[in-house]
Amino acid sequence: MRRRNFLALGSGAALGLIPHGSAMPFPFQDEKSKLKITGVRLVHTRPKRPVPAYEPAPGSWSTGGVEVANPMSIYPEYKAQRSLFMPDPGKLETFTVEISTDGGVKGYGSGGIAGGQIVVGHFTKLLIGEDPFNIERIWDILFRSSMYYGQAGVVPHAISGVDLALWDLIGNALGMPVYKLLGGETKARIPTYCTGNDIEQHIQFGYKRLKLAVPHGPADGREGLKKNTELVKHTRDLLGPDGDIMLDCWMALNEQYTIELAEMVAPYRVYWMEECLPPYDFEGFGRLRAAIKSTRIVGGEHVYFRYGFRQMLEHNAAAVWQPDIHWCGGLTELRRIAALASAYDIPVIPHAGGVQDCVHFTMATPNAPWSEMFMPPPGGPPEVYRRYEEDNQVSRGPEGIYMRPSDRPGFGWELDVV
Repeated sequence: MRRRNFLALGSGAALGLIPHGSAMPFPFQDEKSKLKITGVRLVHTRPKRPVPAYEPAPGSWSTGGVEVANPMSIYPEYKAQRSLFMPDPGKLETFTVEISTDGGVKGYGSGGIAGGQIVVGHFTKLLIGEDPFNIERIWDILFRSSMYYGQAGVVPHAISGVDLALWDLIGNALGMPVYKLLGGETKARIPTYCTGNDIEQHIQFGYKRLKLAVPHGPADGREGLKKNTELVKHTRDLLGPDGDIMLDCWMALNEQYTIELAEMVAPYRVYWMEECLPPYDFEGFGRLRAAIKSTRIVGGEHVYFRYGFRQMLEHNAAAVWQPDIHWCGGLTELRRIAALASAYDIPVIPHAGGVQDCVHFTMATPNAPWSEMFMPPPGGPPEVYRRYEEDNQVSRGPEGIYMRPSDRPGFGWELDVV
């Protein structure tokens, strides 16, 4: 093959432009795995080394018992906290799937709410007998077979869990961590930011990048705008002039409110405002980016598959893309989304990206600069926070808190199946 043709082929693969069936194979796909999928089941897991249980400090944001602006905030009876309108525990849940093989190798993956019903009710019959190393083929089969009934929400939730279990299985079969299967390290350690309004705890721990959950939305009027601004000002006073502050608006605002809030918090140097509008209002996000110059407008947490992100791109809707690996279609699809973004110099900082599986993506992806993390609530015994540092391989440096993925095979899970 001539050098020019080889380079052209390589560039097309890197940008995700080669169609399914023609994609460049992963290195591990050059050999037959000699494994066949023999079992697919939903499981409950628990850590092999659980941390002590404790009652969080009163008023802790992490408990979920405090007000956060959300799409239902316009209805007073649902405004106080998300649990008032979300499914009751045990009704519609996130899930973990175990995929097993005839060689005894297993993999575990988690997906979004209600996706487990699709896995057991549809995908299992498509997985049995497949070679788990044929990850592109399997992904495409799951996607095409469910296209007629699910392009967002529950179906990509289901595909995500299966896809992650397959990546974990492959890593376990080869004795390699997933990030090495993806191409290895692109950074020595991953800079992080912390989400939540337990500001004092996060700063004391060492975080220099904080994302605040906006408490108030349009239903709270001018007074709510002032309270949101005061929260940002208070955080800037505590953090100092050099750290970064981001705002999570969780689909709760409208265009005019977002513009007004951006103007009011501009003196406190907000790094981004996230998911201000309904997730598929790409035109609205594009108008916000044109109108607001004091901060970045970002989003993508509730956008599914690469086709949703292509629409974001076409509308210039977000300065940073934030897909969730458990919702958008799994690691296989997240890599495609990141490849599309890389062609336009768009950073990809996944939602909940500091969890044990997604950090492998961030480690191996040049245009994935940070990971999002969540701290255990304040009020616990010291062991809780020591384990948090240990489990996430936390270190400190000029950007605050850093972390790394596990070097154990697969995603490095240490779980008991119950």
